[in-house]
Amino acid sequence: MTEWVTGRVSAVRHWSDKLFSLRVEADLAPYQAGQFTRLGLMLPTAEGALERVAHAYSFVNPPQAGYHEFYIVLIPQGRLTPHLQQLQVGDTLWLARQASGFLTLDELPAGRDLWMLSTGTAIGPFLSLLAAGGIAERYSQLVLAHGVRWGSELSYRDEISQLQARWPGRVHYVPCVTREPWREGIAGRIPAAIAQGALEACVGLPFSADASRFVLCGNPQMVKETLQALQLRGFRKHLRREAGEICMENYW
Repeated sequence: MTEWVTGRVSAVRHWSDKLFSLRVEADLAPYQAGQFTRLGLMLPTAEGALERVAHAYSFVNPPQAGYHEFYIVLIPQGRLTPHLQQLQVGDTLWLARQASGFLTLDELPAGRDLWMLSTGTAIGPFLSLLAAGGIAERYSQLVLAHGVRWGSELSYRDEISQLQARWPGRVHYVPCVTREPWREGIAGRIPAAIAQGALEACVGLPFSADASRFVLCGNPQMVKETLQALQLRGFRKHLRREAGEICMENYW
C-alpha cells in the first residue's frame, strides 16, 4: 500500500505555457537517480467528494540535492496537471514516500559510450543520472539527445551547460527539433536521425557494438521506433538474463 507524505513547493519554473517544473521539500525514503515517485492532490469528484488524484513523475534532481524536482507537461483536459500548474511556492501536495523505477545506473549495461535518447519531459531522469555523477565514472562519453517539437521546449539548458563544464569534452548535447529550423543539433526525429546516420555525425562518435550503449526514454512511439532503428543497426535489448546494448522506459 502506498505511503503518502506531505510536500511543500519551494520553487516553480514555467518554461512555456505547457511546461513547468516544481521543486518540492518532502521527507522521502532514499532513492536512486533515474527513479520516479507519484505526485498527487486531493481533488473533487463529480459528486463533490474529495479523492487523491496522482501520477508518476521522475526526479530531475540528483538524490543528494536536498530537494526533489519534477518536470511536468500540462495535459489541458487532464485531471491533475492543470492543478499542478497552478501551484505556487508554499502550497502543499502529496508525494509517494517510496520511489520506483529501473532506469538507474546499476541497471545499465557496461560500455564506453552512453547514448541517452529522450523526448519531452523524459529528459528528466537523464538529468538526474548525470547530475548524480556516478555515470561519468562508468562511461567515457555521454550523449544526451532531446527530441522536441519547438526550440522553446528545450529546457534545462543552463544545467546541461554546467554538466558539460564539469566533464569537458565528455558530455554531448544534441537537441532534435521537429517543427522548426534550429541553429544547432538535428532537424527531425531521433529514430530518423539514427537511421540516416545524422546522430552519429552530429556528435562525431560512431556507433559500435563494443562501445555503444543506449537508453531510450520518451513517448511509446518514439521508444518503439528508436528501438527498431537500433535493431536494424545490429543492437539488442539489454535483459538481466541476456546482455545487450539497449535499455528503455516508456514515459507516458
